[in-house]
Amino acid sequence: MKPFTKICGISDFHFLNEIIELEGINYLGFIFYEKSPRYVNQKFLNKLKNFNFRDKRPVCVYVNASKEYIKETSSYFEDPILQFHGDETNEFCKSHKNEFWKAIRIKDHESLKEITNYNSASAILFESYKKGIYGGSGESFDWKIIENINLTQKNVLSGGISIKNVDNAIRTQPWCIDINSGVESSIGIKDTNLVKDILKKLY
Repeated sequence: MKPFTKICGISDFHFLNEIIELEGINYLGFIFYEKSPRYVNQKFLNKLKNFNFRDKRPVCVYVNASKEYIKETSSYFEDPILQFHGDETNEFCKSHKNEFWKAIRIKDHESLKEITNYNSASAILFESYKKGIYGGSGESFDWKIIENINLTQKNVLSGGISIKNVDNAIRTQPWCIDINSGVESSIGIKDTNLVKDILKKLY
């Protein structure tokens, strides 16, 4: 069974208009973290008012953001999933009344213990641990760590997934794969053709 697909780090409206036409993409991620080169600014947000996402669901990505900021920015989307990458507690994550995914930074098998702190999450997103960095490093971790993992939540695999390793990513049997820097021509610049290449491998 093929995994669901999420394209994350969208901050260019032209790219968004191109990939909204593509089949095989299920989730579209928007990063609300100022330190990210893929940070969504107000100008981009204003264009999203009444945007038709069709069969794709928006995901709003946060790192230790305030409740007010989360409420304000997520209001531009209809029924978004909230994705948390910081030190947010389960209580904080679920207080927004939206479905949420929680990112766990994987360093070793010990990192998996963190999952039990987020029993309200509908999905756990696995990303690579890099000291002092939140919200994704663009690098893969040792995917063997999550092989045969038994989760009550759905599992999302992220971190350095590209055309070169997407086959290996699928072998870990994730519910969804999260692709970001692997479909960029340069940092923060998404390339629709790279997305199409990965979709051909998946479907």
